[in-house]
Amino acid sequence: MVDNKKILVTGSSRGIGREIALYLAKNGFDIDVHYVGNQSKAQDTADEINALGRNAEILKFDIKNREECASVLSDRLYYGIVLNAGIAKDNVFPALEGDEWDEVIDTNLTGFYNVLKPLVMPMISNRIKGRIITMSSVAALSGNRGQVNYSASKAGIIGATKSLALELAKRGITVNCVAPGVIDTDMIKDVPLDEVKKLIPMKRLGQTREVASLVNYLMSDDASYITGQVISVNGGLYL
Repeated sequence: MVDNKKILVTGSSRGIGREIALYLAKNGFDIDVHYVGNQSKAQDTADEINALGRNAEILKFDIKNREECASVLSDRLYYGIVLNAGIAKDNVFPALEGDEWDEVIDTNLTGFYNVLKPLVMPMISNRIKGRIITMSSVAALSGNRGQVNYSASKAGIIGATKSLALELAKRGITVNCVAPGVIDTDMIKDVPLDEVKKLIPMKRLGQTREVASLVNYLMSDDASYITGQVISVNGGLYL
């Protein structure tokens, strides 16, 4: 049987994923820290988790590579999975190149399949009443200029989440989606923040801990009757 405290957090070497991994560790979970490019940052996250008295292991794989995902994940069993890893390649649609479309869809949406495919059946077979949490975006709910590819991929995540939730509900496995708004991370370093804040009713950026705390709740026993939901952490943006 699985250690029912172990969670995989994809893209957890930095940003929101790192905060989620640390927040879950502080609340008693062991974490598999995933990365694809920056081993040093992933090791830093793992070291912090170990310092908290929880167990951490780092895993390297590319979520858009199906064979690589299967090779790394097929022998692993989790209580929880957080599909956080993703990319953006922004461009207005008339200038959007084919590779910008393909890489975003292949990473953000096909990555959903590639990561979960080797992990879901073992959860079912071992009768684990676990948790799957996906990460979408307000861009999926409202659209955003220059993000046709990103919005499409994240909207696809919402549909996939809801359908998988229906399939797994009778197994006691919940599947929910978190849709962050504008969160203070490196991903928005080139965004005109003064202009963006004017659009946010709360007039500030979201903090990574505000996303992580929601993920932690959805992982908890208290959230066992919540499934198929999309919860946006957005300060009132695009309500």
